[in-house]
Amino acid sequence: MKSTINRPSLTPLKMGNELKSFLVSGKKGMEMPLHISTKEAVVIIQKGKALMRLDGKELQFNANELHIIPAGKPHSLLVMEDFEAFALMKTDSEIEFLEK
Repeated sequence: MKSTINRPSLTPLKMGNELKSFLVSGKKGMEMPLHISTKEAVVIIQKGKALMRLDGKELQFNANELHIIPAGKPHSLLVMEDFEAFALMKTDSEIEFLEK
């Protein structure tokens, strides 16, 4: 079983009527295991680099980029450089981990 200590953190920021936001932050080498968002999510990278595995592809996430993560698609994230990003999703959307 993987330890949760080596995962990037998800810190709730703001909740509106329609949307909620999180700060995703992690140190180099941290990994967020396979998970889904129950609804589409927007990720805005503030600093660092990460590698997202989605649909059998590896997508590089770099500072000052915006990515849309499709609903229900399993994906994981490996932090390549100390990383911070904002994630925006609908208030009724959930992040469900498929691996512990």
